[in-house]
Amino acid sequence: NNDYLEQLETAGMIATGKNPKTNLVEVVELPNHPWFIGVQYHPEYKSTVLNPHPLFVSFVKASLEHSLN
Repeated sequence: NNDYLEQLETAGMIATGKNPKTNLVEVVELPNHPWFIGVQYHPEYKSTVLNPHPLFVSFVKASLEHSLN
């Protein structure tokens, strides 16, 4: 809801992807978090075992880097 966008961005959330036709936020990130990305689309539709969507690759990489060994 763009009515709250300024408040959310002031609190630290970044709207990094907007729909060019509607100007609605499609992607948000928290830069001070080890890995926080929220999307309003379905990256799994473009993902396969041999060619995973970059969001899934990034999530697995961050999970491995921040895992408790």
